[in-house]
Order: sequence, then C-alpha cells, then structure tokens
Amino acid sequence: MLDAIRTFIDVATERSFTAVAKRRDVAVSSITRKVDALEAELGAKLLARHSRALMLTDAGEQFLPRARHIVAEMDDAKHGLADLQADPRGLLTVTAPAAFGRLHVIPAMTDFLKRYPAIEIDLHLSDQRVDLLTQRVDVAIRMGTLPDSDLVATRLAPSRRMVCASPDYLARRGYPATPEQLLEHNCLTFASTPPPEWWCFSGINREAALAVRGSLRTDDAEALLGAAAAGIGIVHLASWLVGDLVRAGKLVVLFPDRRVPSKMARSAIHAVRMPGRSHAAKAKLFIDHLKNSFGEPPYWDGF
Repeated sequence: MLDAIRTFIDVATERSFTAVAKRRDVAVSSITRKVDALEAELGAKLLARHSRALMLTDAGEQFLPRARHIVAEMDDAKHGLADLQADPRGLLTVTAPAAFGRLHVIPAMTDFLKRYPAIEIDLHLSDQRVDLLTQRVDVAIRMGTLPDSDLVATRLAPSRRMVCASPDYLARRGYPATPEQLLEHNCLTFASTPPPEWWCFSGINREAALAVRGSLRTDDAEALLGAAAAGIGIVHLASWLVGDLVRAGKLVVLFPDRRVPSKMARSAIHAVRMPGRSHAAKAKLFIDHLKNSFGEPPYWDGF
C-alpha cells in the first residue's frame, strides 16, 4: 500500500499519469492500477480524470498532506533503523535564536559533542527564521506558538515572560501594584514589531498589549536586559534570559503569579526538524539531549 501512496503523491504533484510513468520507466496502466487500488482501499475517489486535466477531488485534497506525512514518517523510521546499526557520526546542522543559543544551546551542545565525538555540528545563531528545506537545516530552535506545518516538533520547555526591574529602579520609582500601573513607569521596549505576547496580561486590557512607553527602544533583547539591570527601567523578557540576574538579586520579578493570556497558552520553546531526512537519528539524539539538559521545569526557571 505504501508504494500506491507514493504513486498517488507523485501523480497529484505532476498532475499527470503519463509523466509519472515516463519518469519511472513503466507503462501508464501500471500507474493507474496503483492509484485505482488505493482509491478502492480507501473507499474514496482521490483524482478526477478529465480529457484535458487531472484534478484532486475534495477527498484527494484532504488525503494528500496525510499521505505525505505517512511516507515521511516511514522514511524517517527507515533511516532511524539504519542509523541504529552504527555509532552516531557525521554532520548535523542546527539553528537557534542568537541569545538563547549563546546562553543555553551552546552549553548543552558542548556536552553532546563530548558524548558523541564522531558527530560534527554546524551551528548558526540568528534571530531570522530559516527554511529548513532550502537551507538544509536538520534542527531549528523556535520560540512562541508554532504554525501548522509538516515539521516534526518537540516541546523543549515552556515559554514564560517576566516583568522585571532592578531593586535600584524600584527604590526610586516604587513598585507597580498591577500591570495597568506600568503605564506610569519607564518601560524598555522593542523598536520594531514586538513579540505577540509583549506586555500582555490575563484579564488586563482585553488581553491586548499595554501601550507602555520608555526611554529606550531597541531590537536587542540583551541590551534591554542590561539597561534594566542598570536601573534604567522595567522590562518584559523571557525567563530564560532574566533567570540568572533574578537569582543574583540584580532583578526583581513583578506580578509573579499573574497568568498568561489564554491566547499564549500554547507558546513554548520547540525544536523542529524535517521528517524523512537521512540525519533524522542524529537530530532526534540532539533534541533529546537538549530536552534532558534543560530539565522539566527548565533550570532557568528555578527562582
């Protein structure tokens, strides 16, 4: 049946039985028989054959992405079984957001390389979201809520944002008692389009972002963190970024019990990979290592 599914995918992509038969060097009747057998097995017509065109039916449109996922998972399993026969080795290409990569991926990666000395890692730290297929990336670390896609996603840790200020700032300006009082404070913000959960709080302002203002706007989160630690103002940053300074007493968390808006409930830190890649076993190994290294709850939330 798997061969019939592959044949259907090829025909649906080419929109032609003849083109697929020519590429496989077989008779057209061989291709049509496989698609007919698949349709009979599923009890649904997948392709509508017209004199000048070949179109997907509604059932075909619905089945095509599932068919691709089935084939990708089988290829993934096949590559994984093959890789089990040998020690993990070879190149693994990884991307991660710059600050998160420096603070948390690199320490975990060095332990991974010590454990698997035959593996090489090509690590790219960038806040630009790359296309795994065109850039030939094996593992990408992604923040926030993932859109629906064919990528295989593993949840590494929750994504929490903390409102923080230095003890010096709070001594001078006072503690805001509620999120609404942030409008009266010097809030340090992103200069360009902010993350969707930026300055959003459950039950406040219809869960839309508060229109905070401040004396510093920048696209660099670490610059905002440094300014907050220096007593310039209040920041709303990820817990993985502020954790060390909170533990050191250089930042104080405001509203620690405030729940996130419901629309942010699925926000998390994920590792994503393409299914069916020959490097799938190494990618899974690296992702599992990251998850174990970060812990549950993650070590940076230990405050």
